[in-house]
Amino acid sequence: MKLAYWMYAGPAHIGTLRIASSFKNVHAIMHAPLGDDYFNVMRSMLERERNFTPVTASIVDRNVLARGSQEKVVDNITRKDAEEHPDLIVLTPTCTSSILQEDLNNFVERASIEAKADVMLADVNHYRVNELQAADRTLDQIVQYYINKARRKGELPTDKTEKPSVNIIGSSTLGFHNQHDCTELKRLMADLGIAVNAVIPEGASVHELKNLPRAWFNLVPYRELGLMTARYLEQEFGIPYVDITPMGVVETARCIRKIQQVINAQGADVDYEEFIENQTLYVSQAAWFSRSIDCQNLTGKKAVVFGDNTHAAAMTKILAREMGIHVVWAGTYCKYDADWFREQVSEYCDEVIITDDNGAIGDAIARVEPAAIFGTQMERHVGKRLNIPCGVIAAPIHIQNFPIGYKPFLGYEGTNQVADLVYNSFTLGMEDHLLEIFGGHDTKEVITKGISADSDLTWNKEAQAELNKVPGFVRGKVKRNTEKFARDRGLSEITLEVMYAAKEAVGA
Repeated sequence: MKLAYWMYAGPAHIGTLRIASSFKNVHAIMHAPLGDDYFNVMRSMLERERNFTPVTASIVDRNVLARGSQEKVVDNITRKDAEEHPDLIVLTPTCTSSILQEDLNNFVERASIEAKADVMLADVNHYRVNELQAADRTLDQIVQYYINKARRKGELPTDKTEKPSVNIIGSSTLGFHNQHDCTELKRLMADLGIAVNAVIPEGASVHELKNLPRAWFNLVPYRELGLMTARYLEQEFGIPYVDITPMGVVETARCIRKIQQVINAQGADVDYEEFIENQTLYVSQAAWFSRSIDCQNLTGKKAVVFGDNTHAAAMTKILAREMGIHVVWAGTYCKYDADWFREQVSEYCDEVIITDDNGAIGDAIARVEPAAIFGTQMERHVGKRLNIPCGVIAAPIHIQNFPIGYKPFLGYEGTNQVADLVYNSFTLGMEDHLLEIFGGHDTKEVITKGISADSDLTWNKEAQAELNKVPGFVRGKVKRNTEKFARDRGLSEITLEVMYAAKEAVGA
């Protein structure tokens, strides 16, 4: 098992708990040792939830390790059923408690006899999948459970809605700006004359799931969550799905055109071209801004992009195609879906990187010295050390990426937010010079930021004084280039002569 240190995607049980806590009146029981039960604190802090997170830990202690759970898990399920009166209780182990190999299915069956709520074991392999894959699987499992339950009871609707309607699938708790994106998508659907049949899982009741087949199509805005459910609904009921992420001017237009094609094939008669043109030219500021002199100053600047599949692919396309920025490399930590990512971004960047090793990503950033980084919270930390600005575009994220204000990344309002993020992430014009002139930086101290923690080189006084004279915005780069020059030649001390030789070697 991999130690949970600087992981881009968490362990499988976090994905299951994200889905369970996204639904209304669903309670999760987590079979876990102390230390694995941090989800409640994380969710209540990041989402700024007023209510307690509906997750209870059934703690694996020394008695459980010695004698097994016996009645403990069953008692916890029935107790929460009596206290909370949930519609559904989801039982999930963690990768740690899975080592015990207890028969949790048996616990679920026994608890189902006494509990009034439905009780379900999350059908996830905790050793083989990560948080995102587990969330996708758990949502699919819950949807199938309630579709089949309604079918057995003869309560499954067979008719479509009278007017075009959509299920928005994949908006969940702890998702990157998911709540704001969902609001924007609802507004977009209303503008297109499409009713929202359901939004799952965020804010939905499990009793609404039987109505999913009534929609004309499914919209899956995020590659990581919702595709399994959409494919099940397509296979079972013939409901088509649109999986184009409407992020950026071009992709939003492509998503709307695909929706037009899908609903017209079912008898509607709509033409959204005028809507797309009006939004692009007059409502969204992003298309105008990309042609402005301010944005022209960014043309050709180097950037790197890293994140989940959805946001990293979308941001790569926006930077290269809509803003003229040179994407040196683009990467994702979703190794299980690497082929899709490569196919999406290959023509928009020089290099594609697929890894979940944050150290390798830090080294790749330091290697190319970009003008800006667009990545996760981890890349933001790397940027701080290298003195390179970073715009956060994907999870894992910090509390600052759960804004109280309205900041969607999808739809036409999202295009404005993304354009602002891109522009404000670059160091602009005379900014660093002015900060130094007016005391914004302590120019007496050598900047030693670097991605590596080694300290095998020393700088003598003359070299340090010369380095201090270099403007702050390039000082880190000069230092790293000089140290690389010295290491390549086996030098242990950096003098003025070494600095000048390094400068000549790079043609500066």
